[in-house]
Amino acid sequence: MADAAKGRARRSVEGAVERLVALADALHADPELSFEEHRSAALVARALADAGLTVETEISGLPTAFAARAGSGPLHVVVCAEYDALPGVGHACGHNLIAASAVGAGLALAPLADELGLAVTVLGTPAEEGGGGKVLLLDRGAFAGAHAAMMVHPWPEDRLTATCLAVDHIRVAYTGRESHASAAPEHGINAGDAMVVAQVAIGLLRQHLPAGDQVHGVVDSGGQAPNIVPGHAVGRWMLRSPSLDGLEALRPRVRHCFEAGSLATGAALDVTALSPTYSHMEPDPGLLRLWRVNAESLGRRYDADDAGVAPPTLSTDMANVSLVVPTIHPLIGVDAGGAVNHQPAFAAACTGPSARGAMLDGALGMAFTAIDAATDPEERERLLDRDR
Repeated sequence: MADAAKGRARRSVEGAVERLVALADALHADPELSFEEHRSAALVARALADAGLTVETEISGLPTAFAARAGSGPLHVVVCAEYDALPGVGHACGHNLIAASAVGAGLALAPLADELGLAVTVLGTPAEEGGGGKVLLLDRGAFAGAHAAMMVHPWPEDRLTATCLAVDHIRVAYTGRESHASAAPEHGINAGDAMVVAQVAIGLLRQHLPAGDQVHGVVDSGGQAPNIVPGHAVGRWMLRSPSLDGLEALRPRVRHCFEAGSLATGAALDVTALSPTYSHMEPDPGLLRLWRVNAESLGRRYDADDAGVAPPTLSTDMANVSLVVPTIHPLIGVDAGGAVNHQPAFAAACTGPSARGAMLDGALGMAFTAIDAATDPEERERLLDRDR
C-alpha cells in the first residue's frame, strides 16, 4: 500500500513541477518581512486552493497565516510553510523553498488522505524570522489535534536535524537628554554611551558564559549628529541557550549589562520582548527515522551525521511545536558554493537547479514520510496514542 501511494504522490509532484518552481521563484523575487507577507501568503494559499485543498485564511488572528486542509482520517499530519524573508538579504534562508516544498507535499497527500486514514493540514506560518508566528499559532490552537508536524529547511548540506537553541528577541532602548556636544555637554545624558557600555559589558561577559550560550545584536540608532549628545539609542538583541532553563539563567546576566549602561550614564533603560520565546527542539526519533529512509531513497546523504559532526546551531519557532507535537525539521542541502544561510550568496542559491532539486526532494520526502507514518502499524499506533 505504501509503495503504491508513494508512486501516486510522486506523479502528483512531478506533474506540478513547473508550478512549484514558479511559486518558489515568485516568492524569491518578492521578499516580504515578518507579519508583512501578504502577497506571499496569498500566493501559497492560492496554489493549495487550486490543488483542491480547502483553504482558510487569516487564522488565529494573524492576517498572513492560513490553513489548507484535505482528508478526514484520524491521523492528523501538519506540514508547515514559511514564507517570510530577511531584511536586506531577501530569501537568504530559503523560506521560498520551504513554502513550495510544503505546497508540493500538500498536493501529493491531498488525493491520498482519506484512503490512508489521514487528515492533512498545510499550515501557513508567518514571521519565523523573529516574530514567533508558530508560537502564536500553537498558543491559539492551530496545532490542536495534530499527531505529527514537519517541514524542511534549506542548508548548505543535508543534515538530519540541527541543534536548535532557545532564544529571546528583545528591543533595548535608552533615553537620555540632547545637548550641544561642544558648548554644553554637561547638560546632556548620552544614550549612545549607555549602549556602548552595555556592548562592552556583554563582550566581557561572553568569556564566562556556559558553552552554547550566545548574545548578539545590532544598534538601530545611536544619535543624529556628532555635535548633538545622543538623546536616544535603540538596538535589537538575541539571547540564545541550548535549553529553556539555560535561557532563564542567561537573561538576568545580560540584563545587568544593559543596566550597567543606564547606571553609568544616567540614561533611562527600557527592555521589551519582540516576540515570544523560542524553545529548544526535541525532534521525534520515529519520524526522523522515516524521513531518513525516504530522503536517502531520493539521493540525499547524511555523511556528516554518520561521521558524528556536530549539528549546526540555529533557532526556530518550529522548536516550540516540537515540545507539544512529534516534529521533524530536517535540513535539505542546496549547493550555495560555500555560502551559508543569511548571506546574499545563499539567497542567490535559493533559485536555480540545486534549489529546484532541494524543493522537490523536500516535498516528496515529507509526503513519503507521512505515507509511511500512516501505513506502518506501529508508527501509526504510536502517534495516535497521543489521543488516549
